[in-house]
Amino acid sequence: MNNSWLNFSVNRPKTVIIIGFMLIIVTALGAKNLYFRGDYKVFFEDSNPQLMAFEEMQQTFSKNDGASIIIAPKSGNVFTLQTLTLVHEMTEEAKQTPLSNRVDSLTNFQHTWAEDDDMIVEDLVYDLADLDPERFAYIRNVALNEPNLVNQLISPKGDVTVINVSVNLPDGDLTAEVNKITASVKALTDKYKLKYPEHDFYHTGVVLMNYSFASFAERDFTTIVPFMFLTIIVIMWLLLKTAVGTFSTVVVITSSIAATMGIAGWLGMFMSTATVNVPTMVMTLAVADCIHVISTMLYAMRQGKDKKQALIYSLSLNKIPIFITSATTGVGFLTLNFAAVPILADLGNLTAVGVIFACVFSLTILPALIMVLPMKQLPKQLSNSKLGNTERFGEWVIAHHKRILPFTLVLTAIAIGFSFKNELNDVPTAYFDKSTEFRQSTDFQQKHLSGMINLDFSIFTNEDSGINKPQTLQQIEAFSQWLSAQPEIDHVSTITNTFKRLNKNMHGDDPDYYLLPNDRELAAQYLLLYEMSLPYGLDLTNQLDMNKSATRVMTMVKNLGSKELTALESKAQQWFLTNAPNLKLTVASPGLMFAHIGEANMASMLKGTLVALILISCLLVFALKSFKLGVISLLPNLLPAGIGFGIWGIYSGEVNLGLSVVLSMTLGIIVDDTVHFLSKYRHARMAGNDAEQSVRYAFASVGRALWITTLVLATGFSILMLSPFALNSDMGMLTSIIIVVALAVDFLFLPPFLMAFDKKNTKQELIHE
Repeated sequence: MNNSWLNFSVNRPKTVIIIGFMLIIVTALGAKNLYFRGDYKVFFEDSNPQLMAFEEMQQTFSKNDGASIIIAPKSGNVFTLQTLTLVHEMTEEAKQTPLSNRVDSLTNFQHTWAEDDDMIVEDLVYDLADLDPERFAYIRNVALNEPNLVNQLISPKGDVTVINVSVNLPDGDLTAEVNKITASVKALTDKYKLKYPEHDFYHTGVVLMNYSFASFAERDFTTIVPFMFLTIIVIMWLLLKTAVGTFSTVVVITSSIAATMGIAGWLGMFMSTATVNVPTMVMTLAVADCIHVISTMLYAMRQGKDKKQALIYSLSLNKIPIFITSATTGVGFLTLNFAAVPILADLGNLTAVGVIFACVFSLTILPALIMVLPMKQLPKQLSNSKLGNTERFGEWVIAHHKRILPFTLVLTAIAIGFSFKNELNDVPTAYFDKSTEFRQSTDFQQKHLSGMINLDFSIFTNEDSGINKPQTLQQIEAFSQWLSAQPEIDHVSTITNTFKRLNKNMHGDDPDYYLLPNDRELAAQYLLLYEMSLPYGLDLTNQLDMNKSATRVMTMVKNLGSKELTALESKAQQWFLTNAPNLKLTVASPGLMFAHIGEANMASMLKGTLVALILISCLLVFALKSFKLGVISLLPNLLPAGIGFGIWGIYSGEVNLGLSVVLSMTLGIIVDDTVHFLSKYRHARMAGNDAEQSVRYAFASVGRALWITTLVLATGFSILMLSPFALNSDMGMLTSIIIVVALAVDFLFLPPFLMAFDKKNTKQELIHE
């Protein structure tokens, strides 16, 4: 990257602009191939063991992905003619939901009872016209005492009920199907809201979670990116006070984003809840490069240089720092490839591409545009003119550096100490802000019925009709009772409850026979008789495989964090090894998949951070051409993350999937301030100045640009806090905190540290290094 190459943009600006925009247009055309994909499976590799276990379970039994419609009568009583009529009508109409294969509700629950020597199987609510107080009491008694209903389809108080619509989602991109299903369910609900205004309705379930992922990603893309764009224009205009510089920066930003998204489209990538943030990140990082070029140019123009001379001066001074900061930022984002989440790797790769585009464009198209556009010569700043705010702050730091250094060290140690309060904990339902409809629905479900998270246990006997063996049934029953006793679990749905009910029915509904059958053939006969009596769509394939060799015990779990969920899984596996060693158990669910991926991602990102640290350290030694300064630079690059996580430990203490990537991501970004400060410091040292004079020069020449870029970067990432999706909003908040802390470290810790430990360094020593 020699000066003649850079000067070409200044000497032949029109040529650079024409060639540059031709390449940008060709690249940007790929954006037409982009599409949104919001289903939860984009968070997992195809080889993810929890995903593979879940898909195996879905193939063994009928799929139980679905949408839940929660109905809450304002009267507080489900067992009224109006509410039961509503549930019955909605249940029948919900069968028309696209891809639906089963609809379960209170009214169509397959109730069994004995009549003489016969067993009757019928809907719990089958004839609305004949309902009388006695029948209402009977329905209420059955519903509130049926283990397979309470906390799943009816609340223990009888004040809330649920209609579950199970759907058969295809493999691959589910976005179109999820949108159709959600639209159908919401249209159905809107219809019955008008017909039955005395009821409140809520929507939960995996389909609605998928829909929320996709809709919030689209919302972020259409609202946050434009808002960020406007914010940057305002900040640039207010702080740099140059229309030409602001306009040229906007062009660089737009070009960087367009080229990046075009590359994504040409590569066949899709937009997700993670990659939707790429434009915002590229935007903020592109601005940082442009501000350094423009700020230094304006500084030179105030020293008496004309626009061309000032541009050449700025490019010669900033080319290496911009290149190195872009490289380190790119390295930081590329280490997201260590992430166990594919869309986080996509985020890292695309942002790294955008950073490279921003680097190239800020050193070529930006100066070319500034040369072409008319710009007034700035009045020369007199040497004895009043110091600016940044210079005055620098003088204060220099004057008090002996007191500032120990104070910052103590404060840093305290903050880092609080970072150990953080714990990895992912709660999928908490990914959504409390103001969102989906989060409000899941919170309502947790309060009145159960958590939305399901945990399914597949039990394999490896023997045809093995489920019917009395010993196996006893083991399944014991396991189900153990699950019911766990404080984390709200509801357990098990085939053994059905067997006990059938056994009671076949003995004249004698409650003493609410026991498991003690004969294999008898159990098989009960099951056959029951299955033959079930209507289409309400069979037992959601609990039993075709050969009756395996069963699925389905549980509804409180909206737990990842630690509690994986701990529950481990306890269940251990119970099974101890009490049912002859059977095989697998555990799977989307909630469990997210629990494991959070832990795996944190472990993998620690490796990525180590790799990033090594690579960035090598780049800094090369950039600063000094091993000593390269080593010194590690402190202001590592401390902000430690302090930032300390602040987060005080604020929250929970690290979710989004925050697990912040360390690697910010490590590359915060190098920006350090490299620019140390490069100006080294420039002054090479000119023969001592440490104090060199710090003063660094504050004067680059201090203003650093706090402006920090303001832009922090604002850019903090705007992500407007997202209703916690993975994005929390990531934006913590990243903003670390970026601001990085500036504080570079202004309050680094200068005193240099003045304390770089006293004996001379120009000759730097040259010898």
